[in-house]
Amino acid sequence: MSTLDVTRAELALLVLYLNKAEARDKICRAIQYGSKFLSNGEPGTAQNVDKSTSLARKVFRLFKFVNDLHALISPVPRGTPVSLVLLGKSKNALLSTFLLLDQIVWLGRTGIYKNKERAEMIGRISLYCWMGSSICSTLVEIGELGRLSASMKKLEKDLKGSDKYKNEKYRAKLQNSNERSLALVKAAMDVVVAVGFLQLAPKKITPRVTGALGFATSLISCYQLLPSRPKSKTP
Repeated sequence: MSTLDVTRAELALLVLYLNKAEARDKICRAIQYGSKFLSNGEPGTAQNVDKSTSLARKVFRLFKFVNDLHALISPVPRGTPVSLVLLGKSKNALLSTFLLLDQIVWLGRTGIYKNKERAEMIGRISLYCWMGSSICSTLVEIGELGRLSASMKKLEKDLKGSDKYKNEKYRAKLQNSNERSLALVKAAMDVVVAVGFLQLAPKKITPRVTGALGFATSLISCYQLLPSRPKSKTP
């Protein structure tokens, strides 16, 4: 491939990525939390960027609660333990509730919904829902990683005497394990970010800590949304 073809292909992937509303939301999220880290809760330009970006992101999330509502009523794969099913459905219900209540918060901040006290209360309830969904997500990833580890060990025994990394099934499980490990780290950090927003431990989890962890989870989300590169054809 020529340099122009490579550039064109890279730009096509970038366009595909930026066409996703979710990707644009996560980029804005990174800006929001990066600004929170810089401001450390102090008034100034960084805090203004934090607040304006936070408000802008709520527009990206309009009616997004439908996604998790659909996941809530969708069937789960056969063989999934009941405990993981309940945790997964709880995560969907809590996240859908968070996104729905967050729209009322947006209405309050734009002045459409006039009751500021109630909007603040709803905002706090929504954050508790987000924290609960992140806790459920953390537990689900731990459980799924345990299941993956057991199945990989079983497969290793079956492949004894051969190179396991040449086995397509083993490589797929390994990739799945890596993806779930990353999702586990993200979910666990999001729990701390939610605690920071709720100010449940203000001395330990400062706005700067909240911003740093939020920025890290935003980068992880951006990475997870990257489109897969097309496999090059061998002559």
